[in-house]
Amino acid sequence: MVMAQRLDGKNLDDGRFFQMPPGPHELMVRFDFEVPAGGGLGGFGQTTYRTCFMTLAYDHFQAGQRYVLEGRSLAFTPNIRLYDSSRQLLAQERSVNCT
Repeated sequence: MVMAQRLDGKNLDDGRFFQMPPGPHELMVRFDFEVPAGGGLGGFGQTTYRTCFMTLAYDHFQAGQRYVLEGRSLAFTPNIRLYDSSRQLLAQERSVNCT
């Protein structure tokens, strides 16, 4: 699950859908995703969740445009991407802090 937590250092009421003025902005994004649980007998096939907070900056937000945040993970490595309405990649995460 991908959810915006902060916009320009301020908490968001609803990180799923929000508006912002045009120009440069920085988003702190929370990304929860499944990872394989420990090995051992009976451990295979089980999963647990990992939570990561990532910062994504983009300087060219435009009025009236729709953007999509997408989270991906390769095993324990998360990635957040920002796309415009035509699925053009605009930005990727800048920093990652996982728990």
